[in-house]
Amino acid sequence: LMRQPRVFHLLQKAHTALFRAADHALKTQLGLSTTQQAVLFSLAQHDGAPISQIADQLHMGYSSLTGLVDRMETRGLVTLRQSQADARSVHVFIEDKGRAMVQAATPFTKGINAALLEPFSPTEQNTIERFLDHVATNATDVVDHHANTAHQERFSA
Repeated sequence: LMRQPRVFHLLQKAHTALFRAADHALKTQLGLSTTQQAVLFSLAQHDGAPISQIADQLHMGYSSLTGLVDRMETRGLVTLRQSQADARSVHVFIEDKGRAMVQAATPFTKGINAALLEPFSPTEQNTIERFLDHVATNATDVVDHHANTAHQERFSA
């Protein structure tokens, strides 16, 4: 009988190790955090997005993202503008300095991806991608279902 991998634990360990290392390297090389990089990458795709949309996309709290984006504006990476349609909504626009950071960070990210996947065959790489997509897409449903099932089992005994 094969032991099942401790996926929850291993993902937590992998995430912490990867982002700690990447954060350190990005801060050293570009003066940028991985979260700031994620915001800039998002804006490179969808410039002028509302802060709420970026927060949803990056699975961040609105208030913590607002503080981060304010600091990025101070550095000249982005500009914030109030929505014409909804005064409560703030849109974020990438500046040339932010675009330059995206161009500098892109080979860094691609290089890390390649190095992480290098020991695995193309078939294994596809499986890794499918698995991580599955986790990202279904995590809430899987956890909620399991939590409800465990709750029902506990209280029906």
